[in-house]
Amino acid sequence: MLHTLDAPAVRTWCQLALRALGQAREEIDALNVYPVPDGDTGTNLYLTVESAAAEVESRFADPGAGPAPGLADTVRAMARGALVGARGNSGVILAQWLRGTAETLADGGGADQLRAALQRAADSAYQAVAEPVEGTLLTVARVAAREAVRAGGGLAQVADTAYRAARDALRHTPEQLAVLAENGVVDAGGRGLVAVLGALADAVAGQQPMGPVALRGDVRAAESCETRRRPPGPGHPAFEVIYLLDAPDGALPALRRRLGTLGDSLVIGGGDGLWNVHVHVDDAGAAVEAGVEAGRPHQIRITHFAEAAARAGTAAEPGEREDRARAVLSVVSGEGLAELCEQAGAVVLHADPDRPPASAELAAAVRRSTAREVVLLLNDPELRAAAGAAADQLREEGIRIAVLPTRSPVQGLAALAVHEGGRRFDEDVVAMTSAAGATRYAELAVAEGESWTMAGVCQAGDVLGLIDGDVAVIGTGLAEVGESVLDRMLGAGGELVTLVLGEGTDEALAERLVAHVRHRRPEVDAVVFHGGQEPAPLLIGVE
Repeated sequence: MLHTLDAPAVRTWCQLALRALGQAREEIDALNVYPVPDGDTGTNLYLTVESAAAEVESRFADPGAGPAPGLADTVRAMARGALVGARGNSGVILAQWLRGTAETLADGGGADQLRAALQRAADSAYQAVAEPVEGTLLTVARVAAREAVRAGGGLAQVADTAYRAARDALRHTPEQLAVLAENGVVDAGGRGLVAVLGALADAVAGQQPMGPVALRGDVRAAESCETRRRPPGPGHPAFEVIYLLDAPDGALPALRRRLGTLGDSLVIGGGDGLWNVHVHVDDAGAAVEAGVEAGRPHQIRITHFAEAAARAGTAAEPGEREDRARAVLSVVSGEGLAELCEQAGAVVLHADPDRPPASAELAAAVRRSTAREVVLLLNDPELRAAAGAAADQLREEGIRIAVLPTRSPVQGLAALAVHEGGRRFDEDVVAMTSAAGATRYAELAVAEGESWTMAGVCQAGDVLGLIDGDVAVIGTGLAEVGESVLDRMLGAGGELVTLVLGEGTDEALAERLVAHVRHRRPEVDAVVFHGGQEPAPLLIGVE
């Protein structure tokens, strides 16, 4: 448990917050009925924190480049990343909340600084909104800050008190905002802030990003809540306009007044010459022109609410994308695996084993395929949240996309084996999903240190046999552990074993395991591929 928030803890906070929002993204989207019922608040918050986390990671990317980043540099990177990547009304407010947090934590990470930081964050969020409304993220932030300031004790108690106060405030949001009560939901933006504060409490408590994350603040959407994007009601502005703006502080009052006359849901966050501007208007051109008068707008995004809702509810029409009717995009690391997927007809996104692709990279890869219909094979459970956020954006662009949450490359290979582009899209997706689901997967890994696992305590250098993601075998040799894993997997039946050798793995390992299968289960076929993946020396699939 931490007594002082430092740079690595802020990095962990960002990673945990991203995972928590990824798990809650669809739930938060379903809660989204205010200010516009367009079902994207969870996605917008995820993308905002994804940008913050990426900016923080860039500070830690090259340990040999110089001294490790300090707390001030890390929290400022978090705030800047959130500001640059902020999406939607709630995303801009959250970015401003993170900026307020950073302004205080840059001076220290003790319990008193955290109390002050949460208060500064709430004040900054309110100041960013032209017409603050209670029963929203703002209220949750204010209550969390108030109780944190009152809390005694150290850093962990302050963080936990803020989280619990935010969770309680969220439950009361329907009492403060009629549209929430009418739909039987809590506020979507507030729900996202609860997840972020829960991640902060977890980071202070010492939880690590690679461990299991118990999502805090489990306030669920009403079962009747519609998740599909819906157009705004009569009388609501037609467009959402968002842009980054390079402008001096003195230009902001006039900009606020001008945009306030053009529309509503006005939020302007930022500082030090860089601002994120968000507004709902009928005249999108006038909103951009107001930015030009104030400074230099860039990264301009204009969304027509009705068209976005229609695109999200329908598949792309033939002819909207000319080059390819359908593509399968497979995310893999290792040249051998990439070649196998390409031979099976997939477009490959090469993944760095140390830095999984973010939602923007996944979306860009789909766009490069120039296909009207895309099946996305993730081959890694950690990519589900990023892929979900990317898919939401792509559907708005008229791309029909199905995300198959394959958890291992061997499941992806099984799905590719039954892919037929001539089938109807839904039929192809069902066939590929069934093939992937029928493939049990395992891998061998080498422990980096002492750790508790499902199979007991392992030490640095031990060979771990993971079956369906859980450690099932601990041993000292790759071959012995591999044989034990195969025996366990084939004990439940199987007709085909697939072995995929990692980078630098001796082929003698595959030969021994194939011989073991033939001796123990002569009716089972076995195939071997050179995948070249890292760090797993061996992947195993059983169909």
